[in-house]
Amino acid sequence: MPGHELSIPHEPPGFLPVTAPVSAALGVDLGGTKMAVGVMDSERRILHRSTPASLGLDLDQLLKQLEASLRAGIEAQPEVEAIGLGIPCTIDRVPGRAISAVNLPLVDVPIRDLIGERLGLPTFIDNDANVAAFAEHRFGAARGATNAVMLTIGTGIGGGLILDGEPYRGSTGAAAELGHVVIDQAGPPCQGNCPNRGCVETLASGTALAREGRIAAEHHPDSVLGRALAAGETVDGKLVTESAIGGDGIAVEVLATVGRRLGVALSSLANIFEPDVIVIGGGVAAAGDLLLEPARSELRARALPPMNKTPVVVAELGPDAGMIGAAEMALEEIAAQRASS
Repeated sequence: MPGHELSIPHEPPGFLPVTAPVSAALGVDLGGTKMAVGVMDSERRILHRSTPASLGLDLDQLLKQLEASLRAGIEAQPEVEAIGLGIPCTIDRVPGRAISAVNLPLVDVPIRDLIGERLGLPTFIDNDANVAAFAEHRFGAARGATNAVMLTIGTGIGGGLILDGEPYRGSTGAAAELGHVVIDQAGPPCQGNCPNRGCVETLASGTALAREGRIAAEHHPDSVLGRALAAGETVDGKLVTESAIGGDGIAVEVLATVGRRLGVALSSLANIFEPDVIVIGGGVAAAGDLLLEPARSELRARALPPMNKTPVVVAELGPDAGMIGAAEMALEEIAAQRASS
């Protein structure tokens, strides 16, 4: 999509001017089933984008798919000078290693060097939710905030933090695993390498929404969800959301239940960080106020003042947030290196 203008300001708060021009950077939001690849130039325009499948069952296959997608972006825009990768896993950012991932074959993999060496370009990596939060802070719903918390709610729940205007990554880059805030010690066990029970990811993610939707369908056969289940349809988070938007009371209550659980976690995050804003992104955010108003009510009831007044808003950049944030990360990293040299 050549020359496609982003609906973002030319120089957002925190924008780092490129003293020695960087022509463009490739941004990649790598997911369990697909990836979003885009080229963003120094004017913050998206010059190329694609959403190839990410179906690597092993590391070699995944790297080949990723390399092919990156080369296609470089061929489309040869002025690319750097690569930014957002990856859904724990990251050790200094050596550029992917430590562990649930849906991808990335366990203690030096992904930054593997990609950088194959493509011959400076490569930077971060957690996918971190780069999404970075994008929303630079260009979206958290623009102008000094401190912001972002949760991306899809199959699981990822988290990103902006503190004092900059991404907070912790000692090694693994901070902000906000999906593993425990909201019910007697709740169901978490997945992957998390030893906890009752994590907000387990109780308020898209997976949880689908699970609660199926339970509701079984108990309310005359509801939209119940009729869908009886007809052999898949009762998933998308159907729950669509049914709720269409006015089905049972689906509305399912979303409210999940929203209240989310609000318990948000109240803790508000108490800890006192952010200017909490941003909710990911596919589940499509439910809007049907999810977020119950969450806001829970936050208001549970958080201490003044944190109980923390705004909770929907992300503005949608599915492009991770790709935009990864590209912006690469642009700013290269700019900083050139400014200091």
